[in-house]
Amino acid sequence: MSPIRFDGKVAIVTGAGNGLGRHYALELARRGARVVVNDLGGSRDGTGHSDAALAVVDEIHAAGGEAMSNGGNVAEYDQMAEMVAKAREAWGGVHILINNAGVLRDKTFAKMDPADFEFVVRVHLLGSAFATKACWDTFREQNYGRVLMTASSSGLFGNFGQANYGAAKMGIAGLARTLGIEGAKNDIRVNTIAPTAGTRMTEDLFPKQAFDAFAPEKVAPGALYLVSEDAPSNVILGAGAGVFQSSYVTLTPGTLLTGDDLSPEGVAAHWTAVTDRTGEIVPKMGGEQAMAIGKLLQSG
Repeated sequence: MSPIRFDGKVAIVTGAGNGLGRHYALELARRGARVVVNDLGGSRDGTGHSDAALAVVDEIHAAGGEAMSNGGNVAEYDQMAEMVAKAREAWGGVHILINNAGVLRDKTFAKMDPADFEFVVRVHLLGSAFATKACWDTFREQNYGRVLMTASSSGLFGNFGQANYGAAKMGIAGLARTLGIEGAKNDIRVNTIAPTAGTRMTEDLFPKQAFDAFAPEKVAPGALYLVSEDAPSNVILGAGAGVFQSSYVTLTPGTLLTGDDLSPEGVAAHWTAVTDRTGEIVPKMGGEQAMAIGKLLQSG
């Protein structure tokens, strides 16, 4: 198996001052990419500033790689556009974007301030959209782009106390699916990773032994594969502690209700058939739901 390299490629990693983003940036650089290390430098709740990005750039330079720092806020589109413009001016293009920046403001929905809900959604979901939009025309001009979104098991499956985070992360998965469809004709491949890692964001959630087992460097191989030249597109990859899993949104065949059964009572009576997973499919795009309904109508 030939090594996966990124020579001649320019990569942007958001939230790359610490944790997963830092490891992504370091490994991309080690494998030949020029890397824009983006980090606002805030704490995990999105407040404050630091020189985290500069420290990662120094690490890359010390190892013989090329990198530049960027302190732009992913939640501000103009700052993302400026970041991409600077990368293009310095290195001629942008080929890879890893949307990794994020914040946490965990509370139960009953106790959550609407401003905290809005802020988390803005950073994760709108931030991913803004950074990707800033790169999109460049990707199309090049007929080449690789985008990695960051979802979460909290978004895919839910988690107590994370309504804001979960909503944002599931939204990101939907964004990635649509962009993967739209970008295909220009060889823009868009994937999603749902990482489980011991980082600054999760340090108070893991006991020490588990924290070490879930080190960020055990997630990075999956991320780098998903932004490589031969990457697939439109996949959701779970990753943690060296374990990699594929996650799917599926659709059951369903059942056609008519007459008296076309009622709330009928849905209740046929619930077992509605939810029977025998023969379920993994749609490649939303229109397949209507197509599946059409087949039932024709057979009915």
